[in-house]
Amino acid sequence: MDDGFGVDNKLTGRYVLSMTQVLDQAELSVVRGEKKTSRFLIAGFAVLLVVGAVTGWAVYSQGYETTDDAQVDGHLNVVSSRISGTTATVYVTDNQTVEAGQLLVDLDPSEQKVAYAQAKAEYDQAVAQLNAQRPSVGMAVADNAAAAITGDVQVAQAKSGYAAASQDLTSALAKVAEAEAIRSRDDAGLLRNEQLFQAGTISRQDYDRAVASAHAADANVDAARANVASSEKLVEQRKAEIQAQTARREQTTRTAPGQISIREANLATAQANVEAAAAQLSRAELNLSFCHIVSPVRGIVTQRSAELGNRVSEAQPLMMIVATGDTWVTANFKETQLARMYPGRRAKIHVDALKQDFEGTVESIPAITGSRSSILPPENATGNYIKVVQRMPVRIRLNANQEGVARLRPGMSIEATVWVR
Repeated sequence: MDDGFGVDNKLTGRYVLSMTQVLDQAELSVVRGEKKTSRFLIAGFAVLLVVGAVTGWAVYSQGYETTDDAQVDGHLNVVSSRISGTTATVYVTDNQTVEAGQLLVDLDPSEQKVAYAQAKAEYDQAVAQLNAQRPSVGMAVADNAAAAITGDVQVAQAKSGYAAASQDLTSALAKVAEAEAIRSRDDAGLLRNEQLFQAGTISRQDYDRAVASAHAADANVDAARANVASSEKLVEQRKAEIQAQTARREQTTRTAPGQISIREANLATAQANVEAAAAQLSRAELNLSFCHIVSPVRGIVTQRSAELGNRVSEAQPLMMIVATGDTWVTANFKETQLARMYPGRRAKIHVDALKQDFEGTVESIPAITGSRSSILPPENATGNYIKVVQRMPVRIRLNANQEGVARLRPGMSIEATVWVR
């Protein structure tokens, strides 16, 4: 239809519609272009983030070495019996905390008491034999001198003086024994009176009297011993006079030393017997003290095998004491991880059981690998060789004054991380 201006309305409408579609398509193209640009920017930014993260992680991971082949270690003190015996009393149980020197087990002391009494008797017998041999040297000298200088007045006088001196010495020795016996009696009385005085049974005067008696007994022993020394000097003087007279006679001179040597050898044998008996007595006394078994360190009891009435042998383990307050970490790093690991490096310890981290310091690097220190080390020179990466047990000392360190127990699994730069 013509609108009066010579233009067809249908054509006009189609033209307007076509223009609108063109504009819409142009706008759509612009929007699509902007979206593509935004996507490229986002993708580029994401790639940069990933590259940065990977680079940062690579740099960070080069600054430490870590392993989960690690555990807590500590001192494990095995408590063993030093003698054979029967368990009389057990004072502790598993997981109990004990102090150093605390009584753990008592063994029946009956057998050791019998052994001690026997050793004491043998010692007393040896001492008696030694005392019997001591005068024999002087007696031999006197007999030889008497046989060599019979009829000689000077020799007779010397012999008489020697006999008198020997008697004085014997008397002095007897007085020493008597004084020592009195002192032993007074010492025992003093000990008894001291106990009675502490219990309030006797008076202070009676106790002081006992003290004075003991002191007097000590003085008497000293005086008696001084008298013995003086008598011994006099005997030696008389012996010298006899030897000077008997020197004139060759026969006596030849026979006397041999006889004296025999007596001296007997005396030395008796002295050796006394020393051996004294050693046996000390051993018996020591074994008697071993009936009381005490803890060597402060720690926690574990693996207790001691039971009442059990018969135990020498060196038999009775329990183990896990020492507390001195724990460390043994981390088995691969040998390829040790290039920059030195003592003093900072470490972090994660304990699985406690879900807790601790700070530590590398204390030492071992001298050999774990496989080399095993019971059956590898022999690479025999058979077919296969290279295997070895591990070395690195010792890490935990820093002091950290909360929760006291809860660590040997054998706990951990993860150890050591910063190497």
